[in-house]
Amino acid sequence: MLRTPQALVPYLLALACVTAGGMWHAIDQLAPGHMLTIGTPDVGGPFALLDQNGETRTDADFRGRWMMIYFGYTKCPDVCPTTLTMMSQVMDQLGARAGRVVPIFITVDPDHDTPQLMKQYLSSFGPRFVGLTGPKSHIASVSYKYRVYVRRVPQPGGGYALDHSSVIYLMDPNGKFATDYDDSQGPDDIAADLKKRI
Repeated sequence: MLRTPQALVPYLLALACVTAGGMWHAIDQLAPGHMLTIGTPDVGGPFALLDQNGETRTDADFRGRWMMIYFGYTKCPDVCPTTLTMMSQVMDQLGARAGRVVPIFITVDPDHDTPQLMKQYLSSFGPRFVGLTGPKSHIASVSYKYRVYVRRVPQPGGGYALDHSSVIYLMDPNGKFATDYDDSQGPDDIAADLKKRI
């Protein structure tokens, strides 16, 4: 049996303390509310859905441009319209570079959100938006690929609401995940980040 000489024990303890202290310091340097990530999240993937004009659109249609993708639904009372308004403001701030970015709204309520309804709804946020809907199975597939949380909540009187995650996904011109934005960031911060990337 291999034994550690007693004289080495204090040095090994000191090394363990230094290592633990270094890790603690690195974690402490992270901004509050943020998390240390290693590698690239497995987010995104191929899709084939109907746009607000009834045309089939795939992820490949947007190659060469950045995609800002948001999942929601047209009956959403607050979060969705607020986020889509913010995305519209971001596009305005990009100026001439806005043509390099396509804002995409994918419904999580395909039973209700037809192409025609999506077209009417998105007209409030400007002409740049692409609205996507489709069969339930297609929406379920793309929601899974983007790690979207959705839960149907029955309402009094037989209606329903949908609890869903509220994340704007930024996909690069090759269709790969670049980053995400959340409600804590305003249009100025998002536009500034996008300008650095495009």
